[in-house]
Formats: sequence, structure tokens, C-alpha cells
Amino acid sequence: MKGTLSRAAIMAVGSELLTPIRTDTNSLYITEQLNRLGIEVVMKMIVGDDRRELAEAFRAARHRADLVVTIGGLGPTDDDVTREVVAETMGRALHEDGAITEQIRARFLARGFTTPMPEINRRQAMVPRGAAVLPNANGTAPGLWLERGNAAIVLLPGPPREMKPMLEAVISERLAPRAGGRGLFRRVLKIAGRAESDVDAQVAPVYGQWTHQAVPISTTILAVLGQIELHLTAAADHRAAADAALDVAVAALQDVLGASLFSVDGRNLEVVVGDLLRQGRLTIAVAESCTGGLLASRLTDVPGSSDYVERGVVCYSNRAKTELVGVSEAMIREYGAVSEPVAQAMAAGIRSRAGTNIAIGITGIAGPGGGTPEKPVGTVAVAVIGDEETRVRTFQFLGGRDMVKFQATQSALNMTRLMITKAGAGREWAERKSN
Repeated sequence: MKGTLSRAAIMAVGSELLTPIRTDTNSLYITEQLNRLGIEVVMKMIVGDDRRELAEAFRAARHRADLVVTIGGLGPTDDDVTREVVAETMGRALHEDGAITEQIRARFLARGFTTPMPEINRRQAMVPRGAAVLPNANGTAPGLWLERGNAAIVLLPGPPREMKPMLEAVISERLAPRAGGRGLFRRVLKIAGRAESDVDAQVAPVYGQWTHQAVPISTTILAVLGQIELHLTAAADHRAAADAALDVAVAALQDVLGASLFSVDGRNLEVVVGDLLRQGRLTIAVAESCTGGLLASRLTDVPGSSDYVERGVVCYSNRAKTELVGVSEAMIREYGAVSEPVAQAMAAGIRSRAGTNIAIGITGIAGPGGGTPEKPVGTVAVAVIGDEETRVRTFQFLGGRDMVKFQATQSALNMTRLMITKAGAGREWAERKSN
């Protein structure tokens, strides 16, 4: 009986993945599948189609993990070198598998090509000594499974439609019997309106106790644009045990974090707000200046948002603010276009025209120009008006134009969430007074 596989390294192979035009998404899927088996991914690498670089990366992966998964580089061209490099690094000679060659020939004929299989495709039939061939029902490149001692190496093709079915077969036939029997199960919690250090100081005493319990839970805190995320990972023999432990952990964090915790199941803020609007049979309209329609876009990105989104207006210029939502010219002259009175007037104007329960007004300076000492770049005023309450706040965001715009919409959505749930009014005012 071979030893248990517990640590994996993933290598995505292809020079195109080192450019801005292609992104490796296969490793995310593979990580999820391995974690379900209790196999921890300890290393991910993207390596170009260079024999020396690939060989060095492969040696490093084998040193760190007992399971190495490569993706890509199994095609017929000269830059598809994964199988050759792995074979050479492991000291395994390559030989042509005639059955694979004939399968590739048959595939060319079945697809109706007028010319026979090019001889270059015979490279895909080269198999390292001692390797098991992994059939590919969706392409010409078979995968490979190799073992050395208690370690295993899996070579998978790059196209997802070929890789995923092959990985599923490898998991059921080869990896599951050698996994530790404990899966890794996750929950993602999302927090708005708080700093990372503030959140960690509050929750560290809680999650610090979980690593030594019967179902251990590890916690990672991440600062993401506009929010803080807590990733909880439970190691358990089956999902029911993990879910029970995670439910207790989430409840404990909810008690500590209160209203700032907006999602315990990974949902984004626009989805959470949309669900609250639908549940309350509420409608919403937005008037945006510096965000240029991003808030309306985020709200309407949610399927079924027509249930609650009535309209959105981009009133970028002062003239548009006056003509479209009724902000007076006198108010703009007195307070400036970027001000709380103008944001509130924008929200009130779009609400009266749309006849909605809730309306949002956003006005600010996204940059990189346009700032002043009194109102620097990143200054954004947000107003949310509901049936019974109005909330207005000025924020000072950091970052480039896209970052300011996103944070402005995130804050507007969070203010809306807190208004609907009637939470956080005292904290919002205290934070505003301290800024």
C-alpha cells in the first residue's frame, strides 16, 4: 500500500500565462478538488515553456510536496516540453505508445480532416517508462501518472474541457484511495467598514482556540478592496462534521463582529443588499456622479435585480445634477458639487422622480486630477435616503481612480444594508465624527 498523499504542488506550464493576456484558472479548480480530499496545496507556480526553468521548478515542487500536478505543455509542438522535462528529470526514458498514435490518427479521421495526422502529433504518444496513460476523451493529448516511492506526479492537459474530466477520473481512481480521509471545507466571511488590524484584534482571541479542537479550524484574514475577508478552513472526515464546527465558529464571529459582518456564505455585498431589498419588497434608485454608473452596474449584475432596481442616472456634470435630479445651482455654488448637501439632494431628487423606497446619491473626486487641499482626490460624499431615515457621510478613499470608484460603491451599498437592517447608525456617526 502506497503512502498517504497530503501535500500538493501545482505547476501551470505555458509562456502565455506569464503575459497580461492569459490567466491561470485551472489551478483554482484543482486546488478545490484536492482540498476536498484533505490534500493541502502548499505551492503554485506558473512556468514558461523553457526546459531549464521547467526542470528547476519541477525539482522544487517535488522537494516540497508528495503530489505534483502539472497543467499544460502536452501538445504536439516544439514548445510543449512538459513530458520530456519530467521524464528527463526523473531519469525515465521515453517511448512511443503505438496505441496512442493510432487513437490520434483515428481522431483526425473522425473529425473529417482532408489530410492525415501530421507526424508531429506522434510526440503526444511519447510515454515515460513506468508511466500510466490517462485517456483524454476530449482531445489528442493524453495525461500521464507517474510514481516514485510514495510520491506521485500527474501531467494534465491545459484546456479545461480536457483537464477537468481527466482530473475527476484521477481523483476517483488514484488520489482518493491515497488521501488522508479528511477533507478541507471552507467558509468565507466578509466584513465592511472596518480596518484589517481592527478586525484581527477583535477576532484573534476567538479563532486562536480553534486549531486544537476535535475538528480543527484554521483562519486566514485578508484585506480586499472595500472589505475584509475571513477564510475559515475546517479539516474533517466528512462535510457534516465540518459544517457543524463551522456553524459554531461563524456564530462566535457574528457575536463579536456584529453589524459589520455582512456575509457568512461568500456572497458579495451587492447580492446581500439585493436579497434584503427583495425580502423587504423594497425598490431602489441611484444617482451617480464620480462612480459613473458603477453602482447601478453592480446592483444589476445580480440576476433578478429587476425586482428591486427601478432606475439609475449618471449626472456627471453640474448641469446634469440640476437637470436630471433637481440639485439647485445655488446649492452647488454654496457647498460645491462634492459635498454632503449635494449628495443628499441627488438622492432626494432621484427618489422623488423614481418613486422608490430607497435612493442613493454619490458625488466625489475619483482622480487623478481635480483635488484641492480642502477636498483631495478620493473625497466622496454618499447619501442614502429611505422611507424613515437618511444617512449621509463623507469618505476619504486611497488609491487610483478605479479603486476610489469601487470603494465609493462599496460604502454606498454598505450604508444601504445598514439602513435596511436598522443597524450601525451609532457606529456610522461615531466614525464620521472621528474622520
